[in-house]
Amino acid sequence: MTATDTQRAIHAVWRIESARLIAGLTRLVRDVGLAEEYAQDALVAALERWPSAGIPSNPGAWLMATAKHRALDSLRRGKLLERKHEELGHELDLRSELNAPDLDAAIDENMGDDLLRLVFISCHPVLSTEARVALTLRLLGGLTTEEIARAFLVPEPTVAQRIVRAKRTLADAQVPFEVPRGAEMAARLASVLEVIYLIFNEGYSATAGDDWMRPALCEDALRLGRILAELAPKEPEVHGLVALLEIQASRSRARVGPSGEPILLLDQNRAKWDHLLIRRGLAALQRAESLSQVRGPYTLQASIAACHARARTAGETDWPRIAALYAALSERLPTPVVELNRAVALAMAFGPAVGLELVDSLRGEPTLKNYHLLPSVRGDLLVKLGRLKEAKAEFERAASLTRNAREQALLLSRAAACEQPPGASGT
Repeated sequence: MTATDTQRAIHAVWRIESARLIAGLTRLVRDVGLAEEYAQDALVAALERWPSAGIPSNPGAWLMATAKHRALDSLRRGKLLERKHEELGHELDLRSELNAPDLDAAIDENMGDDLLRLVFISCHPVLSTEARVALTLRLLGGLTTEEIARAFLVPEPTVAQRIVRAKRTLADAQVPFEVPRGAEMAARLASVLEVIYLIFNEGYSATAGDDWMRPALCEDALRLGRILAELAPKEPEVHGLVALLEIQASRSRARVGPSGEPILLLDQNRAKWDHLLIRRGLAALQRAESLSQVRGPYTLQASIAACHARARTAGETDWPRIAALYAALSERLPTPVVELNRAVALAMAFGPAVGLELVDSLRGEPTLKNYHLLPSVRGDLLVKLGRLKEAKAEFERAASLTRNAREQALLLSRAAACEQPPGASGT
């Protein structure tokens, strides 16, 4: 194995083991920032030693043992003893635990709980949305600061600052390393699900840049969702979110053309959909529905995605059911964006005039003022009603509002198509 191959293998191991490592160390040192430092020290040690000594048979255990000894050395130097007097009892217990011969077994025994605790800390509502996303990708996704910055098209120092401030905020707020209970659980779980869905959506429909999709982000979000489903198997909305992500991810290959251009849902070649992911998504949806008779927002959205997945062709799509599901979703999640999606479903089920009536009622919504999909949807409905001049203006406005180059090109091409003389065929 070459040095380059070894480095790639080390980084692959890190991506797999880092969350487990940081979670176990956080339980020991009670500080997520400190835990990540020890984990990073272990990674540096691996990069120094493994190219010459070879990759251990159990690399995760090697990293954990190395990080544990770094923590113990730090404690011996007295760094942890500078904490407040009331924490000394925990630190003395920590000395004993770090020296215990069965530490690895104890960590393995608690690993599921530790990972779940780390998920809830990374997505704590005390942090801003941007900080929660960055910290989650860093601690649970194993991504570097550079990778996160590249994925979201923001400067690397900005991401680094978000992560540093997030750790400081968690420490200052003395957020406990525990799984929330009782009434707090629902709110905290909603924050976790929101973060995972935000990561997926940024990969599925990039808000800016030259690419229509960033598949790596979709994969990271899907992996986090699957982990959460294993850690919280009795939470229906967790399975609802996983179902939604699996089904949406199944369309990835069909959403982009040979030159990277976007292909809209109704125009996609469904033979390219990943039927394994569809089956996984439908199974997750069934689990969500079996756990609760009340359908949450993610489960309802997964049900909508399932309607598309079950249709062999675009023409077989059950649009009346989709419209009904959007109506139910609007009751649970009464937002203008949900109403805009409901308008599309109503147009497909009962005609473009019905959908346009609802779209027009949303034009005064402040939150949709700069939302490019509002004029995009309106333009599409106007085309179907033969009002091409108005449609052209809507597509041009939508193109001016999006920051994604691929989407802008698509919208401008649709605007240009509205100038075709009568009888000309579209593409």
